[in-house]
Amino acid sequence: MNQTTKTILRRYQSVIALIIFSIIIAMLNDRFMTFSNIMNILRQTSINSIIAAGMTFVILTGGIDLSVGSTLAFSGAMVAWFIASGMNPLLAIVLALAIGTAIGVLNGIVISKGKLQPFIVTLATMTVFRGATLVFTDGKPISTGYESNAEFLTQIGNGYLGVIPIPIVIMIFVFAIGYYILTQTSFGRYVYALGGNEDATKLSGINTNRLKIIVYGMSGLFAALAGVIITARLSSAQPTAGQGYELDAIAAVVLGGTSLAGGLGTIMGTVTGALIIGILNNALNLMNVSSYYQLLAKGVVILIAVLIDRKEK
Repeated sequence: MNQTTKTILRRYQSVIALIIFSIIIAMLNDRFMTFSNIMNILRQTSINSIIAAGMTFVILTGGIDLSVGSTLAFSGAMVAWFIASGMNPLLAIVLALAIGTAIGVLNGIVISKGKLQPFIVTLATMTVFRGATLVFTDGKPISTGYESNAEFLTQIGNGYLGVIPIPIVIMIFVFAIGYYILTQTSFGRYVYALGGNEDATKLSGINTNRLKIIVYGMSGLFAALAGVIITARLSSAQPTAGQGYELDAIAAVVLGGTSLAGGLGTIMGTVTGALIIGILNNALNLMNVSSYYQLLAKGVVILIAVLIDRKEK
C-alpha cells in the first residue's frame, strides 16, 4: 500500500468505519435502512451531536469540558420554569441559552485567568450546576404546562420541517455554522493554532485567554441548546437530564478523528463520530441487546478510538 493510499485511509478512517458498520448492521437487520429508522437515529443523535459540536472547539484547543451535561440540565430547567411562569417562549429560550453561555464563559475565565487544568475546573462546575439544578427543581421534574407558549416550545422538540424533525434541522444548522467558523474565519485558524502550540500562538500576538473564554462559552451555548430541545421534546425538565452526556460528546469527537492533544481534527469528523455512536445504540436496540451490554460495547469502541489516536501520535 503506497503512502497516498495510507494518507487517504487515515484521513477518512471514521467515514470508512461508519460505512462498513452500516453495511454490516443492514445485513443483520432489514429494519435498519428504513426511512423511519434513519430519521429516528438522526433525531436521537442530534442532542449528542449539538453538544459534541461545542466540545470539538474545546478539544481542538487542547481542553476538555465535563460540565456540558450539567449545563444542559440547568438550562433545561430554566427554560421550563420560564415557560411555566408565562414568559414569552422566544425570550425564555434566549435567556436559557444566555445562561448556558454564561456557564461556559465562567469555565473559560477560571481556566484562562486562573491557569488551571480544564479537567479540574469543569469537573467542579459539573458538580456545582448539577447540585444547583437539583436544588432549584427540588429533585422533581418541571412541567412547561399547557398554555400556547408551551405548545410553541413543544414544536421545537417534536415538530417537523417538511418530513425532517426540527432537532435534525437544528443539528445541521449548528454544524454548518461550526464548519464555516473553523474553515473560513481567522478565529477558526486561531483555535487550531492554540491547540497546536499555545506558547507560539501567544507570541504571535493572539489573545489566548480571550480565545479560551469564547470557546468554552460556545460549548456552554451548544449544551444549553441541547437542553432546550430535550425540554421541548419531553414538555418538562428532568433534574437528572444530561448525565453521562459529556462522555458521549467526547467520544463522538474522538471517534471523529479529533486529537485529544488538540490542534488536529474537523467538525465534520465529529458528525461521523456521533453517527457511529447513534448507529451502535440503534443496532443494539434492534437486536434487543441489554442496555448493560450497550454500555460495555460503547466503552470498547471509545477505547479503540483512543488507542488509535495514541498510536498515530
